[in-house]
Amino acid sequence: MKSRGPLGTASIESSASRKGNTTLSVREGSVMAEQTGAIQPQTTIETSEKKLNFFERYLSLWVAICMGVGVLLGKLLPSFTDGLRGLEFGRGSQINLPIAVLIWLMIIPMMMKVDFTSLVQVGRRPKGVLITLFVNWMVKPFSMTLFGWIFFRHIFAAWIPAAHADQYIAGTIILAAAPCTAMVFVWSYLADGDPAYTLVQVSLNDLIMLVLFAPIVRFLVSGAASLSVPFMVLLYSVIAFIAIHLSAGVILRSWLIHRRGRDWFENTLLPRFSPVTVLALLATLVFIFAFQADNITTRFFDVLLIAVPIIIQVYFNSSLTYGLMRLFRVDYSIAAPGALIGASNFFELAVATAIALFGPGSGAALATVVGVLIEVPVMLSVCSVCNRTKRWFPAAGVAR
Repeated sequence: MKSRGPLGTASIESSASRKGNTTLSVREGSVMAEQTGAIQPQTTIETSEKKLNFFERYLSLWVAICMGVGVLLGKLLPSFTDGLRGLEFGRGSQINLPIAVLIWLMIIPMMMKVDFTSLVQVGRRPKGVLITLFVNWMVKPFSMTLFGWIFFRHIFAAWIPAAHADQYIAGTIILAAAPCTAMVFVWSYLADGDPAYTLVQVSLNDLIMLVLFAPIVRFLVSGAASLSVPFMVLLYSVIAFIAIHLSAGVILRSWLIHRRGRDWFENTLLPRFSPVTVLALLATLVFIFAFQADNITTRFFDVLLIAVPIIIQVYFNSSLTYGLMRLFRVDYSIAAPGALIGASNFFELAVATAIALFGPGSGAALATVVGVLIEVPVMLSVCSVCNRTKRWFPAAGVAR
């Protein structure tokens, strides 16, 4: 068996695991079983092989280090920091040029991993897809709005001024309105999820975000946070950070596979982008925290308070999705990634949008970055719960 990490590529081939006339393979995130007269159950990879790479395993540590480096940069070199802050695409656009370039380096390689031809598999097992879509788009943004309003406006009102509370509510809403696109492949891999289902769900969410992300964010932020949300700025953010990346990813994927072949694309090119993506994320965080240095040094306690509703939100949505999957007797290999997709966030898009709408030094941007800080440890705990509760679900092939 040849097995590689989930961010490099979701490609596993098993030619040595042939039993009789059965051949098992995973390619492009799709699990297929070919056997004369029968379809085999989902293949399970040994838990001991499920490992994050060095950067992924310690992502929370790198984020914390970047926070410190950014704050030091902002405090020790204020003129340099102000110069970087002033580099925008246009006066008043609030789209910072260095951060935008770094975010493009993060997101375009992620979009290149998404294969939209997988959408033809939606009809195979629709229950899992429908449950996850329901939680992602009908529950998650609204429940985050409720949690943010309760905590920032009421429970934490004694420590957070009203103006800061509005910004934090806005940031958490933006975070919840962007379903995870890249890291969910890691979480699904660790929880023995069906890579074909994960790929289908990510593809659907990417397409839905083009239509629903902007109106949901504008409606909820304007209502719950009482902040003005310029629709054109939000639309530009969707175009700049979803449409362009999505189109570039699809075009580059198709062209490169046509020119060099799928094997080279998956096993040679994509793995090279993994460190670039992580380093771009970390560099983005250095800039963000440099721009927010003054706010952070006077509001560090706020970071801890912001984390509370975000963590509650993750566990609430993962539990809801997981419970619905069990109620409707969905296979574990679908239920686990469904719970993980329902809980995690596309934090790169959230950070970019918060910066474009409110500026890199805003409380909204700070709230989205707190989501990055807690993402890895919290999602690893959700993976652990899923792995410990496999027996709650019917055997593969029984539930349909």
